[in-house]
Amino acid sequence: MAVARRVLVAVLVTFHFYASFTFDYPFRNTSLPWADRVNDLVDRLTLEEIILQMAKGGAGPGGPAPAIPRLGIAPHQWNNECLRGVGYGGTATTFPQALGLAAAFSTDLIFRVARASATEARAKYNDNIKKGNYGDHTGISCFAPVINIMRHPYWGRNQETYGEDPYFSGVYSQNFVHGLQGQDPRYVLANACCKHFDVHGGPENIPVSRFGFDAKVSERDFRTTFLPAFKACVGAGSYSVMCSYNRLNGIPTCANKKLLTDILRKEWNFTGYVVSDEGAIENIISYHKYLKNPVDTVAACVNAGTNLELSPNLNATAVYMSMGKAIEAGKLTKDTVTQMVKPLFYTRMRLGEFDPPQMVPYSKYDLSYVESREHRDLAVEAAAKSFVLLKNAGRVLPLQTVLKSVAIIGPMANASYQIYGDYSAPVDTRYFRSPLQGLTTMAQKVFFAQGCDDLNPCTNYNPTAVINAAAQNVDAVVICAGIGWNLESEGKDRSSLELPGNQSRLIMDAASAASGKPVILLLFNAGPVNVQWAKDSSKVSAILACFYPAQAAGDAIIQVLWNQGAHGNPAARLPATWPANDAQVPPITNYTMIGRTYRYWIGPGDPLFPYGYGLSYTEFMYSDLIVPVTVRAGNNATIAVNVTNIGSLPGDEVIQIYIMWMDSKVVVPRYQLAGFARVNIQKGQTVTHKFVITAEQMAVWEDNKGFVVEPGRIKVYAGGQQPNQFTHAPSNVLEAMFTIV
Repeated sequence: MAVARRVLVAVLVTFHFYASFTFDYPFRNTSLPWADRVNDLVDRLTLEEIILQMAKGGAGPGGPAPAIPRLGIAPHQWNNECLRGVGYGGTATTFPQALGLAAAFSTDLIFRVARASATEARAKYNDNIKKGNYGDHTGISCFAPVINIMRHPYWGRNQETYGEDPYFSGVYSQNFVHGLQGQDPRYVLANACCKHFDVHGGPENIPVSRFGFDAKVSERDFRTTFLPAFKACVGAGSYSVMCSYNRLNGIPTCANKKLLTDILRKEWNFTGYVVSDEGAIENIISYHKYLKNPVDTVAACVNAGTNLELSPNLNATAVYMSMGKAIEAGKLTKDTVTQMVKPLFYTRMRLGEFDPPQMVPYSKYDLSYVESREHRDLAVEAAAKSFVLLKNAGRVLPLQTVLKSVAIIGPMANASYQIYGDYSAPVDTRYFRSPLQGLTTMAQKVFFAQGCDDLNPCTNYNPTAVINAAAQNVDAVVICAGIGWNLESEGKDRSSLELPGNQSRLIMDAASAASGKPVILLLFNAGPVNVQWAKDSSKVSAILACFYPAQAAGDAIIQVLWNQGAHGNPAARLPATWPANDAQVPPITNYTMIGRTYRYWIGPGDPLFPYGYGLSYTEFMYSDLIVPVTVRAGNNATIAVNVTNIGSLPGDEVIQIYIMWMDSKVVVPRYQLAGFARVNIQKGQTVTHKFVITAEQMAVWEDNKGFVVEPGRIKVYAGGQQPNQFTHAPSNVLEAMFTIV
């Protein structure tokens, strides 16, 4: 049966190809406006065909959207992942996990990673449609970027995000969308999907399930923390938005008219399609108990603004299959569903599906683009640019020569799958290098001790092996510790900041046994970890946060530890605050922003490492911060600052601009990132960089008025870090003031 079905699909595809030249339908007329073509196509559909198109957006038996043979329309697979490479569907170039890419603080990098991901997705898609394969993860409609705010350190999906700042996440999302969707004026390379909309940031499973969780949020936090990144993503031209699993103040997001119609479509003028998270619409009945049956549920979701159901279920159990019954019951109209199916076909048209292949520039992409040398080199560059140097006592790094001998210790040294991160493509072993494999090439003799028989859970700890390896007469000891995707990922929250199992003891044992030799700690994690002992101890020389670097881990580690090539000098910054202990972490189920992220930090005490923190092998000095004296309310402010590399090496610097409202009458952040740029500065060179602080960034939320620009003073900070931090980089932070009038 499976073979026969594939043959039938292939026949339909061939029929579709020839039909595009023989059927004289206006929707295939490339000279007509897009809207006219979409209207013509949809007007030809029966209600039953519309229902299938809106119900079959899911994975496995829940998709693809079926063919319409009488019109020569092929199936369409909506379910694909392009978070940082083409997830699933065979091997592909796998870039560092999203949080690591965020640490790079580079809009150019995220753009190029998105472009490479889309290029490989398109190449695979072209190959699949030739074979009549429309199974899971074969399409060019991508469920990315993930732009939920990293509001809690225990959340399992922190690794998929761009960190804790809404402005930063918005800027990154814009560059991702532009990279993914391409720059052809007519056709889209692969279409983006801003997810998960909205107020979705844990819990996954601790202490309750994400499938039925109600996120209760104030209007101020909603507008100033949870919406801005999505507004930016939509404004960049994303064709899709994914509604999330949770309720938002009592209403499931996929049935939330305020969210999907009033804000998304009316306020932001979004004209694309909304797709549900997988199973989210079924969960309205089974988990939320918000509605009791499919008829009421499909009516609520379609009327609220959800165009496409992403269901893992067969036709008989997908909620949107009850659309006809909802129309018969008067709870939904045929005109509504007709309008709601149009963005789906508009997207497919812009992807080039209904035009001759020779018109679509991306139709020539073939499998030679997948895992190309260019993309593999980009993976190494991206990983190297994502590493955050947290400590470098005595400037032990960069290492100067190939080591005569090295001890490599820890469960993450050779745990390949654990450093891929969630939503990784299967990694081609030819192009993967673990930390152990990389470091082995830079030492004449290696003493390796995994230390934990069960890898990263580290419940079965072997201290003897660790101590013996570290006590050898080696030039350096490298410890590879962390969490791994099997302990933090979708569906898996953490319950503490502590490293898993006996890993903290492993670090102490190895560092103590090293007897004064340089000890370098490499951390592979997304959510923050408590490494206070390693930060404070003179026995640990350096700490490098590596996140989940995926296939290029070993190569990137070599570049950074030895400062090799153009990207060897670290410049990345933490995209999220690392609390010092669990007492600084509020409950995950409480959605107030008070006490969360650097913007509303209250402690108790200082964080272990602050947002925006990271060290370099060189030093920078800031001077001549120029700001206007006054700014008329509603106008932008242009500022400029000089940065000089006063150290001994060339390197990148991440310039960060923060603002503080001095006279606001409402609740505002302590500090707010208002601009950033990663710039390369040669030894002794001074660069001048300009930033624009927009009127929108100056605005504050007043519950009775919305966003307003208040008169008063705005303090501006410019530096390579946040101002006034206990743990700080050597560079200075400048401040100046302007007044809004």
